[in-house]
Amino acid sequence: MNDKKTLISVVSPVYKGENQVALLVKRLKENLENITADYEIILVEDCGGDNSWELITQIASKDKKVTGLQLSRNFGQHYAITAGLEHANGEWIVVMDCDLQDLPEEISSLYNKAMEGYDIVYARRKERQDSFGKRLSSKCYYAVFSYLTDTIQDHSIANFGIYHKNVINAILSMRDHIRYFPTMSQWVGFRKTAIDVMHGKRDGGSTYTLRKLLQLAFDNMIAFSDKPLRLTVKLGTIIAGVSFCMGLYYLFLYFSGSIKVLGFASIMISIWFLSGIIIFILGITGLYIGKIFEAAKQRPNYIISKRVN
Repeated sequence: MNDKKTLISVVSPVYKGENQVALLVKRLKENLENITADYEIILVEDCGGDNSWELITQIASKDKKVTGLQLSRNFGQHYAITAGLEHANGEWIVVMDCDLQDLPEEISSLYNKAMEGYDIVYARRKERQDSFGKRLSSKCYYAVFSYLTDTIQDHSIANFGIYHKNVINAILSMRDHIRYFPTMSQWVGFRKTAIDVMHGKRDGGSTYTLRKLLQLAFDNMIAFSDKPLRLTVKLGTIIAGVSFCMGLYYLFLYFSGSIKVLGFASIMISIWFLSGIIIFILGITGLYIGKIFEAAKQRPNYIISKRVN
């Protein structure tokens, strides 16, 4: 962050948002001006391939309170958020999506709650305006993610919230190669709370495909926890224990004369099963080594190609 002081900064990653950008800025300005005239809006275009950047350029050229950043390629939502946070000057920073499911009208409620002495106020979506499949997959994802990372994750809370600059500075000091804003904001601590907010309906389908969701899930589980590795150790220990017990059992049957013909099927099943377990454990280990390799390159988390204001 630079030395320019602003009361509130709004950071919003934009991906395929040409139908929402103009309305988003309009509603943000209307609601922010009810709080303060000292604000800025930072829109980070993540190379969605539509006309979002052209619209952002037009809006920013007419309004100096709007800053536009375009990434050099599609880096992903949470990398776009990081880019916006590093250019935010506000004492308080609001992070929200551009699709207007995060309602600008709720910012005043978040800000007023923060004034009670909180460093983080999350927006909790009390009634999610998503399809049944999206809500179910979200609950399953956060349940598994909570278990594998030994953290408490609430599926009703995403990026939307207001954060003090000290929180944002702490998050930016984390040099994690894999960026996932909700978990990072949880990890840094500080005094936090959540309030219920209204959730808007999505105009169009989700920009997250199944492949992207699975990739996000795997990356985050590996980046924020070594529990999958510890689970493979437990799995190996259990299999070894069961194998030892079965060995004693068959040894007893052998000496008692109960085994007449050695079974081909049992041997083949054992080979395939144990081979699958070994490959699985090697795969988990390989994923961690791969992430270490990516981090060792020390490449930037994002590259900005164009700026406005």
